[in-house]
Amino acid sequence: MSDQGRTRTRLRIHFGKRGPLRYTSHLDLARIWERLLRRAGVNVVYSQGFNPRPKMQLAAALPLGYTSTCEILDVWMGGEAPSSLEDLQAHLQANAPRGLILQRIEIVGTRDPALQTLTRAATYHVTFSADVDPEALQQAVGEALESSQIMRERRDKRYDLRPLIEDLAVKAENQGNGPMLVAVLSLGGSATGRPDELLDALGLDARQAHIERVAIHFADSNTD
Repeated sequence: MSDQGRTRTRLRIHFGKRGPLRYTSHLDLARIWERLLRRAGVNVVYSQGFNPRPKMQLAAALPLGYTSTCEILDVWMGGEAPSSLEDLQAHLQANAPRGLILQRIEIVGTRDPALQTLTRAATYHVTFSADVDPEALQQAVGEALESSQIMRERRDKRYDLRPLIEDLAVKAENQGNGPMLVAVLSLGGSATGRPDELLDALGLDARQAHIERVAIHFADSNTD
C-alpha cells in the first residue's frame, strides 16, 4: 500500500564518528544506520519501486580516516513523533556500534530542503605531533592565505583550492601535543575543500596528522 497521505515525521540525528568507525565509508555508514534503526524498531519510510530504500539523508560524506563530532542524519519515519526523543536516543545508543556517538535528536519539517543542499562549509581541527614546528606551520599558512591561487589536481582535473579556504589559523598550544590547524573549508557540490589536499599544498603529510570535522555550517547559519 502506498504511503501517500500517511503521517510522517522527519528526525534529524546529530552524532559523532570516532574509533574504528573512522575507517567506515560513507556508503557503509548509511548501511550501519539502516541496520541500527531496524534493530531499534524505528518505523523508517521506504521508497517505492523495484528496490525500496530507506528514506535517509546524510549531510556530507566524511573521507576515510577522519573522525567527527558533528555528523547529521535525517530519517523519515511513519507515524507521529516519538513521545520521548531522549528515550529514542538512549535506545539507539544502546544498540549502536562502538565509535557511533549520538548527541541529540530533533524534529524538523518533512518538506524542509535536503541536507545536502544546505551545507555551505565545514570546520576541521588538524592535530599534529609535537615535532611539527608551530612557527614553520604558521609561515606556510600565511603564504597560503596571501596566495591568489593554489592550483591542485583532483581526479585528473585541475582546480583552484584558494577560494575554497574560508578561514585558516594555527593554534600553537594544544594540550601538550603539537600545533593544531583550524580550517574552514567550502563544502557542497563541486566546490568542496578537502583537508588532506590543503595539507599537501602546505607541504605536510596528511598521514601524520589527525583530522576531525567539528562543525558543519549551513547556508543560512554560522553554526551546525
